[in-house]
Amino acid sequence: MLPLEGMRVIALEHAVAAPVCTRHLADLGADVIKVERPGEGDFARAYDDHVNGLCSHFVWLNRGKRSVTLNVKHPEARAALQALVEGADVLIQNLAPGAAARLDLSYEALKPVNPKLVICDVSGYGDSGPFMNKKAYDLLIQAEAGLISVNGTADEAARVGISIADIATGMYALTGILSALLRRGRTGEGANVKVAMLDALGEWMMYPMLRHAYTGSPPPRMPASHPALAPYGAHRTMDGQVILGIQNEREWATFCARVLGRPEAAADARFATMAARRENRAALTAMIEDRFSGMTSVEAASLLDAAGIANGRLNQPIDAWNHEQFAARDRWREIETEAGPVRGLLPPFTFADEEAATGAVPSVGQHTDAVLAEIGFTPERIAAMRAAGAV
Repeated sequence: MLPLEGMRVIALEHAVAAPVCTRHLADLGADVIKVERPGEGDFARAYDDHVNGLCSHFVWLNRGKRSVTLNVKHPEARAALQALVEGADVLIQNLAPGAAARLDLSYEALKPVNPKLVICDVSGYGDSGPFMNKKAYDLLIQAEAGLISVNGTADEAARVGISIADIATGMYALTGILSALLRRGRTGEGANVKVAMLDALGEWMMYPMLRHAYTGSPPPRMPASHPALAPYGAHRTMDGQVILGIQNEREWATFCARVLGRPEAAADARFATMAARRENRAALTAMIEDRFSGMTSVEAASLLDAAGIANGRLNQPIDAWNHEQFAARDRWREIETEAGPVRGLLPPFTFADEEAATGAVPSVGQHTDAVLAEIGFTPERIAAMRAAGAV
């Protein structure tokens, strides 16, 4: 049995933040009903057409869900939505500020009719304060939280290349919902979980914020290195690069003896402590790259492995797609879509006795009739709703 089998989740969601949460709830066995606009559906469906004509974001984030189209401005659609929510275990929404309340989907409105309901409200900046009504997209939150300022090259700041603010928010929403369900199992009471994108990324930015607040200087932008650790990052080899990391003095001594072949370097005043190595990073890098200059990247990685020094390859996305570790551990599954099967990874959490659901990616409104029938709507009523533009 999957952990969330038998639980129903109603998702008024779009884009990435809420969908990444509900995708994982679906993988855990929940019946996730995704409420979309008639016709166009979640606007993320149109971000690109990279996966056999379908959007890469949508394929990634919406497997295992059932799609229901409802025009929530229509009374019959509102009635259907209310019926769905009243029988649900979880409601998650990342609508525009104030939209859920206008649909009578606030925690205060729904608690009397479904006291066990867990409601998760996902927002950009929270439900109070001067930014509460400000639009929030991943790029904007990366900027507001200071992430862009610490990412990029020494000359130019850069956005992180994935929707990291959205993903952080979705994973905290997942944690909050699962925690609320665990508490409900003990108390019988629902909860209102609130997750703001700025709060989520603010948590992830605590190291640079603490450094800047207490030293007066932000971490320098070091694209393939680390402002606090050395050596830590990319080092040139005969045919490319190898990435390695040293986190303590024990590892440094081992690295000097077994990789550099220079055990005396561990006591060199320029390199004897982490602080000294940071100060003398250029000389340190030159010494390491001199050692690697006669080696291929594979040879350098093998030497590091033999010494027990952490290292990795500078892969492209296609290299990760073809990563031998995913293949060896049977991490790929075929996911059904309206454009045919595509590959998807199993979720990072793995249960020894049960595999994640990894269901199909729905087309727009694919399950509308079936879901409405489950809440007592007759075929005639559904047909009338369709004719009236309610679904």
